[in-house]
Amino acid sequence: MERVDVSILGRDYSLVCPPEQKESLTAAVRHVEQRTSAIRDAGKVNGNERIAVMAAIQIAAELLSTRAPDGPLSNIALGDFKRKIDDMNALLDQVQGLAGKAHN
Repeated sequence: MERVDVSILGRDYSLVCPPEQKESLTAAVRHVEQRTSAIRDAGKVNGNERIAVMAAIQIAAELLSTRAPDGPLSNIALGDFKRKIDDMNALLDQVQGLAGKAHN
């Protein structure tokens, strides 16, 4: 494991990751720092905790709206895909519950 020291909104953090993930971790930290700095600089949100939450929401929304670049799933956003899988899992749980009741 490798230690990575970073700073977000003026606060220092020590993170640990495998050496092969260091580059992607530092890229993620840069992305978070850019988002939090933009929110702070806009002056509409006060307090580091609130800024961090707003940045997290923006990044999550960005992730969930991301689409696969090519292929059969390119027309489905990640969030929609996750909801479809959650719906299928719920349906499977429902069917298993009904099948269990039928055997009793």
